[in-house]
Amino acid sequence: MQTKLAADVPALQLALRSVRERGGRVVFTNGCFDLLHPGHVRYLGAARALGDVLVVGLNDDASVLRLKGAARPIMTLAERAEVLSALAVVDHVIAFADDTPVALIRALRPDVLVKGADWAESDIAGATDVRSWGGTVERIDLVPGVSTSDIIRRIKQS
Repeated sequence: MQTKLAADVPALQLALRSVRERGGRVVFTNGCFDLLHPGHVRYLGAARALGDVLVVGLNDDASVLRLKGAARPIMTLAERAEVLSALAVVDHVIAFADDTPVALIRALRPDVLVKGADWAESDIAGATDVRSWGGTVERIDLVPGVSTSDIIRRIKQS
């Protein structure tokens, strides 16, 4: 299966330019998406409903390791990108190496920035930038009791 993983930022910027020329709204979210679960699927569907194109910034393996610890990621960047790309609601996937997607957000200039409701709006990386160019920041409720960490715990207990 071919992934929707963008080759680089300039290629993705070009793809998004045509969306904007048609009056479309670009939605951006980001995360590790290490073990895709129903919470991720619902979250990404809700994010996609906020615009015309959904871009998912995907932490590379080194940044997942720094953010989540020595046992992560479970799946490689290529595997995580392939799984995300299989979802109809995801239009583009782009990897990033930093601990936050601020540089990527500034480069792509999304109209809508989305994070889970577990994030305080003041803690959402890139929120100030998105608002500065007239975009919006949306927080989406999470599915209770469903997370990658919960799945890993259940596997270890079995």
